[in-house]
Amino acid sequence: MRLMFWSSLSLIFFAYGGYPIWMYCRARLWPHPIWRAIIFPQVSIVLAVRNEEKHLSAKLANLAALDYPADRLEVIVVSDGSTDATNKILAGWESCNRRTLFLPEHHGKAAALNHGVAEARGEIIVFTDARQMIASDALKNLVADFADPSVGCVSGELVISENPNTPSTHGVGMYWRLEKKIRDWEGLTGSSVGATGAFYAVRKHLFSTLPPETILDDVYIPLQVVRQGQRVVLERLALAWDDFVPSVKQEFRRKVRTLAGNYQLLQLTPWVVTHSNPVRFQFICHKLLRLVVPFALLGLLVSTMWLRKGIYEIALGFQLAFYALAILSAPRAQVGIVSRLSNISLAFLVLNAAAAIAFLHFITGRKAGWAR
Repeated sequence: MRLMFWSSLSLIFFAYGGYPIWMYCRARLWPHPIWRAIIFPQVSIVLAVRNEEKHLSAKLANLAALDYPADRLEVIVVSDGSTDATNKILAGWESCNRRTLFLPEHHGKAAALNHGVAEARGEIIVFTDARQMIASDALKNLVADFADPSVGCVSGELVISENPNTPSTHGVGMYWRLEKKIRDWEGLTGSSVGATGAFYAVRKHLFSTLPPETILDDVYIPLQVVRQGQRVVLERLALAWDDFVPSVKQEFRRKVRTLAGNYQLLQLTPWVVTHSNPVRFQFICHKLLRLVVPFALLGLLVSTMWLRKGIYEIALGFQLAFYALAILSAPRAQVGIVSRLSNISLAFLVLNAAAAIAFLHFITGRKAGWAR
């Protein structure tokens, strides 16, 4: 039981504390900066949509307002079997540098992206989603990193709004800020493990066709870029915003899908845990360890309940207090630091409960669809 306690505690600490600290130190002590320059390569923006009538008009206007030479930019929108007013909105939108592909049946986001890239003429392919808005200078800042020939994929930075009246929002915001820091540090030391799906770019000749069932294109594509000897970096000046504030239930569903995607990557790309993956250590620490944390939490709780003496009794008390804090988020009462701690606790539990459900989906063969 003592071995279970200390091994569980060590795993949890390293996944959420040790690894970020290690990457921070590496980025500070042994950085590999990139060379940036204002360049204007031919860019193709590929946007895959399905039943996005609510956000599509605003997104198209947002893309039209980007500060980038019109003759160096094309936008390709792929409608993946949309059944609402999406196709109607797109019908009168086409022009010389705006194209629409209508897929009569729903094939999934990966297939839609493959169709869009196949039609793209740009040397740089930019992927974005329908809901998030992109800063006018974000595209220019994003492609500036491609002035460095060692860079093959660049991720923008997504800024998520926080609503003080929504439980877990502070916790989700804190988690996302840490996630962006880790990606930045990874990029500074070599390559990030993934990109921000709402806004990222890749050199077209490095793009690998996505398997139709792919859940995490924003991890699959960057890993393929790294495998080809190119870097994946985060550009902090390429901003995109998301004003959508998810409920606890929505955030839970989103994390189940995302974490199930990490399990899927092991099936689609088994090489990621072999020596052929230049960022194997980062992938295991950043992605895979978090999948194991729910079981470590269970092991920690069981071992302390069994031992219940000295330091183990204190550890049990801390665990019960941490879980009790999450319950305080339910009434949405804002009580200063207690409220913030309870929101962080709830977000952590939601994340790890989602990881446990994702594991069940993986072993039972349940597939996750394209979640809007």
